[in-house]
Amino acid sequence: MTDPQDLPDAWAHATATIDDGATMGPGTKVWHYSHISSGARIGARCVFGQNTYVAPGVEIGDGVKVQNNVSLYTGVIVEDDVFLGPSCVLTNVVNPRSHVERKDEFRTTRLRRGATIGANATVVCGVELGTFSLVGAGAVVTRDVPAYAQVIGTPARIVGWRCHCGEKLAREIAGGLALTCDACGATYAADDATTLRRTGPDATRD
Repeated sequence: MTDPQDLPDAWAHATATIDDGATMGPGTKVWHYSHISSGARIGARCVFGQNTYVAPGVEIGDGVKVQNNVSLYTGVIVEDDVFLGPSCVLTNVVNPRSHVERKDEFRTTRLRRGATIGANATVVCGVELGTFSLVGAGAVVTRDVPAYAQVIGTPARIVGWRCHCGEKLAREIAGGLALTCDACGATYAADDATTLRRTGPDATRD
């Protein structure tokens, strides 16, 4: 086990457990009673709140914020700038049984850059949350969420579209629709009713 105070570029509270073989980038912070497992790969400038867990093999990009009481199990891939709200849940087996070993059946769940998961939401394994998508608090996600889409409910359904800055863009979209964010001025184009993409000079950032 790595001494939390012996991290050259990252920081961990004295009560945190950092297993040998875990890697964390510069500026990453791990708070009280959290556990980072061997083989977990974590980028720079991430924050892990109290009582968080990262399993072996989990990949986490830069600038990720993991709030209190969140567990990231094997099979989860988190890209840059993702936000995981308090007590949200991500599973890794679709048909768990206590008496059946299914470690070779873990499904990959990918959280694309800038995605947000609200407090107490559940993401069932094997889905992808698109770039800068937003999952409302308490939602249950059972299928892929398109980029920039806002989903709520059980099961989660699209109820609107959000800018990369988080502000509302539209309730519905359709092919050929052009949108501009009133808050930050970012521009978007809709290819169809479920595909929104950023346009303009900063589009490559998304």
